[in-house]
Amino acid sequence: MSSLARRFVWALALFGLAASLASLYVHYQLLVTPGYDSFCDVSASVSCSQAYLSKYGSFMGVPVALLGALWFVFVLLVAWLEVSGPAALRESAPGYLFLASTVALAIILYLAYAAFFVLKVTCFLCVATWVAVIGLFIVTGLATSLPMTKIPRRIPGDLRALFRRPAALAAVIVFLVGAASALSLFPKEGALRAEANAAASTQAPPAPAPDMRAAFAKWWEAQPRTTVPVPSDGAAVVVVKFTDIQCGGCASTYFALKPILEKYSKQYPGAVKYVVKDYPLQPECNANITRALHLAACDAAAAVRLARQNGRGDALEDWFYSNQLSLTPATVRKMAASIGGVQDFDAGYARVVDGIKADAALGRLLNVRVTPTFYVNGVKAEDQGQPIAPQFLDIAIELELRKAGVIK
Repeated sequence: MSSLARRFVWALALFGLAASLASLYVHYQLLVTPGYDSFCDVSASVSCSQAYLSKYGSFMGVPVALLGALWFVFVLLVAWLEVSGPAALRESAPGYLFLASTVALAIILYLAYAAFFVLKVTCFLCVATWVAVIGLFIVTGLATSLPMTKIPRRIPGDLRALFRRPAALAAVIVFLVGAASALSLFPKEGALRAEANAAASTQAPPAPAPDMRAAFAKWWEAQPRTTVPVPSDGAAVVVVKFTDIQCGGCASTYFALKPILEKYSKQYPGAVKYVVKDYPLQPECNANITRALHLAACDAAAAVRLARQNGRGDALEDWFYSNQLSLTPATVRKMAASIGGVQDFDAGYARVVDGIKADAALGRLLNVRVTPTFYVNGVKAEDQGQPIAPQFLDIAIELELRKAGVIK
């Protein structure tokens, strides 16, 4: 391999590794930090979160970003062996890199198809890693002098030569041990999400500092109010949430609000009414959406409604929000039957879909643009187009209770 090609390989591998590590960091934060706002979420169509939290963002519970990072480390290792390894391996290294790049290219083409045509989102960190893989495929293909059919036959001899070079062998062992450790020790997505949701559902969010509370109270009083056509049934405060069961922020607020609502229910019974409205980001049941951001959102909303008729809606909703990454129309139907007791989903869907569409139409009337969207006594609880954090929703409820004289 020429010195120019070698420099390109190193540069592309390092660039891809940096993008993969950045992706892994964002993916991890999305799982463990409720309400995490990723720097790469620019809009509904330019969003890393949509890609990472979809079923295409992981393989057997392991983030694709982690697998990508390990692949780029492997490329760097082989590139180093091409310079410092046995002579026979130096000749084979470009072929190994080209073979690895060919496999990686097939994988990223599948992921690109899933992102652009299934999810219909652009993840620029993902694109960065794809560019690195394509670049490596081109460079190593041009640098490879061996026919691809001969590369597998060279593996046994190259391994024997590698075993005779202690430094090279040690580098390979370190890589294998490190890769195995990363795969086994990195928390699985299901466990991370369950942990975060369990913590959020049992602990109230940290209270803001007094000066922040005062600033929020002043800001809250300046917000316009609109009429939200939801009966109060005697409650002093009505909180309305427009939600999508596949929305990450909807899940985090679902669990984070549980201790807050429980607190007010115990201290001021009947004073706070909490109403959930469906706003699935899927055109099949929401005429305000032109393209599907979530492919099982309508089915999940219908399943919860049907399960409520059996008294099992809360259990099914908990499962859905705890297992968002595995939600597909098929899994929704399966869990609707096993957890929600819904035996004829298709017939039930036809009965309840009009109610979902009515919720979505109300959201359109109220200018709902994102999920989750909260209204507290007619005040749209968002700042610069984003929902306020659960701890500030807590303060908003308290302020409204004080205004109504419930809290003296």
